[in-house]
Amino acid sequence: MSRSPLMPVEDALEQLLLMANEQQLADSEVLALDEARGRVLASDLVATLDLPPWPNSAMDGYALNLADLDQQPLAVSQRVYAGAAPEVLLPGTCARIFTGAPVPPGANCVEMQENVEVLDDGRVRFLQPLKVEQNIRAQGQENRVGDILLRAGKRLGPFELAVAAGQGLAQLHVVRRPRVALLSTGDELVEPGQPLRPGSIYNSNRVLLGHWLRELGCEVIDAGILPDHPAQTRLKLEQLQVSADLILTTGGVSAGDADCLGQVLRDSGKPLLWKLAIKPGKPLTVGHFGTVPVIGLPGNPTSALVTFGLLARPYLLRIQGVEDVMPLSFTVNAGFDWHKPGGRREYLRVKLEAGRAVLYPNQSSGVLLGATWADGLVEIPENSTHNLGDPLRFIPFSELF
Repeated sequence: MSRSPLMPVEDALEQLLLMANEQQLADSEVLALDEARGRVLASDLVATLDLPPWPNSAMDGYALNLADLDQQPLAVSQRVYAGAAPEVLLPGTCARIFTGAPVPPGANCVEMQENVEVLDDGRVRFLQPLKVEQNIRAQGQENRVGDILLRAGKRLGPFELAVAAGQGLAQLHVVRRPRVALLSTGDELVEPGQPLRPGSIYNSNRVLLGHWLRELGCEVIDAGILPDHPAQTRLKLEQLQVSADLILTTGGVSAGDADCLGQVLRDSGKPLLWKLAIKPGKPLTVGHFGTVPVIGLPGNPTSALVTFGLLARPYLLRIQGVEDVMPLSFTVNAGFDWHKPGGRREYLRVKLEAGRAVLYPNQSSGVLLGATWADGLVEIPENSTHNLGDPLRFIPFSELF
């Protein structure tokens, strides 16, 4: 069997990430925590205080020194609430303490209130065997001063931002937003809200990709719709390369007479890859125009979705310094038979039902509605067939977004 001229998905991804490594953004900015979600940390976050800053109680109960147990019942010498500064524990006594409160100096154990007997005179008897440090969160249990809590390149979500807040930080250094020029191509495209002409369709890709880019921390330059005209395509790319870190296009990358973007890149730019062994998304084109990278996605909505999620998304994360750019995936059982092997790797829209991946009935690359029904994509390797119940790799849409 002769080798396919189409580039395998792994090879395309490898080339995109190599290109991204060479074009990582060096600039950073300082943002308030409330503005930093989805952005990428520009420098290591190093702990400036121990957490917890002091030993504290994990329970509502009573703090004591185990050496005093043989003197019980013990008098309660103080009450310690969260946010209070306790006094040194008096010998032969215990302290009423509440969850999160600092453990009094001299105490080495906390017993939960359910396991004590409070006598009529207010003294406390301990009913269960006890051990040192029981129910005490040690100082520095979570981290010590100088620990690296988050590495540069970490995408910031609610958990990461909460870790920063726990160190008392109100701001973080983050990588600046990649500036992505989003350009749609095609004489047939009309923006939503405008009347449809005969033979025209509404431009859904701009909305899909614009929101997706912003979720990835990008600044979107809306470059509008470009007609199928080589000279205008070349001029538009020349204009966009001045301000953009990446030009992201949809449509015009196949081999037809009206596919001007692909022609211009191959004639006037520096093409890196074209035509992948992927379905949908075969015409994906990547290259440079001048010094600016260009990723040309296919125009069919699901082709754009698949190629952006699996190839453009990792590129955009990597130029921001993210190391682990691949979506988490796991194995599911096929809820269908697949007896039509193809030379391209296929990504099918599926919903998970009773632990099995069920196919959306219409897998056409022009049908976007299936993405609203589906939970994600299953991967069908090249030249393979599968039976009901066979294991397949599943990529949740929640990971891609």
